[in-house]
Amino acid sequence: MTDQVEPAGGPGASGPGPDGAGFTYRASEQELIVVARPEARLRAGTEGVRSAAGSDVSALNMFLTDEQLALEPLFGNEERLRPTSRQPGEPYGGDGASHSDDVPDLALFYRVRGGESRAQELRSRIAALPGIDTAYVKPGAVPATLGSTDRPQTPLQGQPGPFGSPDAGESGRRKEGAPVTPDFTGRQGYLRPAPEGVDAYWAWQRLGGSGEGITVIDIEGAWQLSHEDLTSKLAGVVVGTPLQDVAWRNHGTAVIGVIGGDRNGVGITGIAPEAMTATASFQPLGTAATIHAAAQRLGPGDIVLIELHRPGPRFDFEPRDDQRGYIALEWWPDDYAAIRYATAKGVIVVQAAGNGAESLDDAVYERRPDEFPAWWRNPFNPSNRPSRAVLVGAGAPPPGTHGRDHGPDRSRLGFSNYGARVDAQGWGRETTTTGGSWNQPGDLQGGPDEIAWYTDTFSGTSSASPVVVGALACLQGMLKAAGQQLMTPDRARAVLRSTGSPQQDAPGRPASQRIGNRPDIRSAVTNLLPSAVGSGRAERYWDELIPYPPDLPPRLRLFVAGEWRNLNDPSPDIRQAVRAAFAGGHPDVRVWFSDDEIVGLVVTG
Repeated sequence: MTDQVEPAGGPGASGPGPDGAGFTYRASEQELIVVARPEARLRAGTEGVRSAAGSDVSALNMFLTDEQLALEPLFGNEERLRPTSRQPGEPYGGDGASHSDDVPDLALFYRVRGGESRAQELRSRIAALPGIDTAYVKPGAVPATLGSTDRPQTPLQGQPGPFGSPDAGESGRRKEGAPVTPDFTGRQGYLRPAPEGVDAYWAWQRLGGSGEGITVIDIEGAWQLSHEDLTSKLAGVVVGTPLQDVAWRNHGTAVIGVIGGDRNGVGITGIAPEAMTATASFQPLGTAATIHAAAQRLGPGDIVLIELHRPGPRFDFEPRDDQRGYIALEWWPDDYAAIRYATAKGVIVVQAAGNGAESLDDAVYERRPDEFPAWWRNPFNPSNRPSRAVLVGAGAPPPGTHGRDHGPDRSRLGFSNYGARVDAQGWGRETTTTGGSWNQPGDLQGGPDEIAWYTDTFSGTSSASPVVVGALACLQGMLKAAGQQLMTPDRARAVLRSTGSPQQDAPGRPASQRIGNRPDIRSAVTNLLPSAVGSGRAERYWDELIPYPPDLPPRLRLFVAGEWRNLNDPSPDIRQAVRAAFAGGHPDVRVWFSDDEIVGLVVTG
């Protein structure tokens, strides 16, 4: 493990907050988490706590009654979780997931409700009770974003009108006489070809390359769900209750815009505009329970994005306006357990690495806090069992973007956490998207209508993470359209690490301070093709509208590499794309085949 490296000065080194001065997100609560002993087989309900093993839990119930507290199963009904221990002291068991042997025993985790102001005192007392293994307090989670660097900020929390109301522009329509929003896509450099961007433009020309058929759930605090540029594929809130705060709302709106902003010639366009996006607020369930609930709503190949980080051990878990020492959520046992549950289901989880300016390889993260269960191991250490989530760092955009210089393109920004655990990077500054600028109207387009706010300055590992999510959604959409297996969480991490535009050095921030590559969708597609499958360009085609014999499915036949290859039951979109390519006189239809069966194709022209 390495020592902490202090960021050097210069472009790209300034910390979170306005002009690097810091800021605070409000309404984030600490959580008191309890871990039960496996042998006690606790069951918590409205009438108190009982032991399915017959253990005496009277002291626990008396404590909860005297202190007016409630003990809630963190991940739902214990019986339905069907825990089975792996071995003593290491509670890994089944939860109905495909990799059940690798999923922590979720039935052991509880959250204490009530007594938030005395959480530390209550922690030590409840941890000493029979049936309880340990208890710990998690600091409040906040968005992993930065404030504007252009102007001072004045909090608007609690103000009436569009700045303080989540219902501003509830109909999704702007006030009569308001000017039409211009097209800002020319400012979204992250859409462009590599190395500047992820090459979303190339992806959009491919079947499924806009994220078709893929669902993304964004976990954080609040969103402006009526934004004019988020009307096509935004499904709304599926878990929790959004916070009533404009800074939180601006943050969530910006994230959704990067991933799935409408492709309509107005405002911005998301990297994966045809992906279905939904939102999950971590209030009131807490972060781990919300991750678990979101994963339950998704299938293999879908994506969960965690847009939060919290104070870590560097500064004794204390909240700080400058976010120094903040780290990714997976370091806490219950969040790790929830992420393991999601990835075991085949759901790709993407996390912001955090804006703490921390080396996640540092020995401070190896030390198990006394309050953590004995089975805990540092998930930032690659030699330990990983969460299998994608961890995203923040890289500099190309110098000159929006007239600013944050250091060499793809170099680590000074606030970004880094280390061997970090898989990939996205734009950590100058990210043009929907929403306002921290707790203010949009710096690119403001005005009285919150539904028409846009920003040029969304930043942090918060802006980097949806860039990576958008690229993954495009890749999954192309795989799905080609009838190929979607990426698993492990495959997604491997592709991000083996492809893309490499990280660059910056003064005082060498590429050895790993934040990984910037995704390149085009190079990733090549990496994802099965090595045992042949490929070539189609010379001619035959669209079989009425099959013969009639009991066979209709086929699209393409002459590739000297043989006719068959695609059974082609979709109307595939048929139309192939016809149009050959009708244009210069067909470029790339085909992948196994023997005479087509297993994938990409139509360029």
